[in-house]
This record gives sequence, structure tokens and C-alpha cells, in this order.
Amino acid sequence: MKVVVTGGAGFIGSHMVDLLVSKNYEVTVIDNLANGRLDNIEHHKGSIRFVNIDIGDYNINLDEYFHDVDYVFHYAALADIVPSINNPLTYHKANVDGTINVLEASKKSQNLKKFVYAASSSCYGIPEVYPTPETSPIKPEYPYAHTKTVGEQYVMHWGLVYDMPVVSMRFFNVYGIRHRTSGTYGAVFGVFLAQLLNNKPLTIVGDGEQTRDFTYVTDVVDACYTASQSDYVREIFNVGSDNTYSINYLVELLGGNKKYIPKRPGEPDCTYADISKIKEKLNWFPKVTFENGVQIMLENIEQWRDAPVWDEDSINEATKDWFECLGEK
Repeated sequence: MKVVVTGGAGFIGSHMVDLLVSKNYEVTVIDNLANGRLDNIEHHKGSIRFVNIDIGDYNINLDEYFHDVDYVFHYAALADIVPSINNPLTYHKANVDGTINVLEASKKSQNLKKFVYAASSSCYGIPEVYPTPETSPIKPEYPYAHTKTVGEQYVMHWGLVYDMPVVSMRFFNVYGIRHRTSGTYGAVFGVFLAQLLNNKPLTIVGDGEQTRDFTYVTDVVDACYTASQSDYVREIFNVGSDNTYSINYLVELLGGNKKYIPKRPGEPDCTYADISKIKEKLNWFPKVTFENGVQIMLENIEQWRDAPVWDEDSINEATKDWFECLGEK
């Protein structure tokens, strides 16, 4: 079985590669290394094919990499809120144009059994219902969320028009080892672990009582693989932990000093996936508890040794455009 994993050198994509290699698939990884790192897949050197190209470039012909492919897992994307506000066209090129290019190449395969799209729960914006089902209104708050939503719409539309076997998986707050350590201010685990390593206070947004549906990365890729093996097509599934946890509780598990900083606009007080659909249709359930996941992160904390170390002043500077663009109008 031939498989293409776009963004396969990235955080989630590299864990997908781990799973597929363990199941003896013939894996091609496509990644331009904008966010991904070769270190994430170094242990598979010689057993996978790696292609360094930009899927958002319409001048590149992707067809040869998708010839007779059986499965496509499309993870390649730009993430984070602040850079998407500052560079919306760059995000559109990667997340929308890139998705269209991959869809066009994939639909030419005569063997395609499933196209799995990595969507984002940020499509719900500030949800009206918790836990949040797939039927909730779509209200993206910033360009990253919008481009991921538009990408999902293209995937479902291509599935309808070209009869492609597509599914979309809406991820909620994925965390785990190999999480990105880029220079942009972003995911809470990368920020906290670097601060912890450098004996800096953990910067808690607002009062810390906001909760997040933290879902461990191996559970996420297991959900994607389970969907790929199912008979369901043109379906959208939430992927979450079946719970929601406060930032204060995360800090309690991590230890360290605290520093509270202003709450940010455009962020929900809670993310909490209703995963009844994926449990019912795919018989999928998360396996890694939050407490065990955090322990795994602490055991591998040295991975964040070279990550940026944020403090209140640098965070204020990095999120200035965030407040200006998403604050009360």
C-alpha cells in the first residue's frame, strides 16, 4: 500500500509516519520544512521517501508523487494565530492553495481509498455549545482558522464533485513530543516547557480558568488511521480527549512559578469536543489520559531546550497585532 503524508516531517505528521511505517506501508513524506524538521523522521531514514517541495506552488507538478497512491494524509499547513494575522496571503497559499494542489494530484490516482484532511477546531470560533458537535456554526476568528476552514470546504467539495473518498478530522488542542518549537508565539505547551527549563514563571493568560480539550498526538493519528480504514466518506469528525482541562490544572501538573497576563481576544473560554460521532461510527476512543500525557512531556522536556523563552514583555510585543486586529471593534 502506497501512502503520502504531506507535512510528514512536522509534529503530527511525523507521528503518522511512525504509525504507517510500523504497519509496513510504503510511505512518501512531502514537506518543505517550513515547520517540519528532518530530525522528526530521521529514525526512518532509508525506509521512507522524503520530498522537499512546497505544495502551495502551482508551478510544481505533484502528480508523480501521488501516482497510484492508496492513502493520502494531508497535514501540511501553516499554524499559529499571530503570523496568520500578519501574513494572511502566505497562509492562504499554504493552507488553501496547497490543499487544492494535493487534492488535484490525489484525484488522479486510480487506487485512492481515502484522503484524510487535518482540519482544525478553530473553525468553531467561540462556540455556542459545549461539548461542541460537528454541526455547530462555523465562525473562524482569524486567518489561520479561516484558511483551514476553506481547505476543509474544498476537500468536501472535491469529494462531492469528483467522487473522492474524503474525510475531514477536526483536531482539538493536540500536544505531545516533537511539538513545534518555532520562533512564533503559539501553543501553550511549547511556551510553558521552555519557561520551565529556564526557571522562568509560566505565563498564564487571563485567570487560567479557561479550559482546553488537550488531546495527545498518538490518539490523534490513531483517529486518522481508523477513519482511513473505514467505509465512511465525505464525513467530518471531531477528534478530542472527551474532556476539557483548565490551564491552572496544567500548571499544577507541570509545577513552577506563575505569572498572569491579560486575556486575549478571539479565544474561547473553553474548547471541548463532542466526540460522540467518532465513537459511534468509528468505534474510536482516546487512550492517553491528560495526566499521563503531561508526564510524557516532562520526561522529554529537553526537546524544548532550544525553544524561545517568552516573558510578559516579549509576549506583549508578539501579540500586539493580535489585540489590535481581534479586539473589540
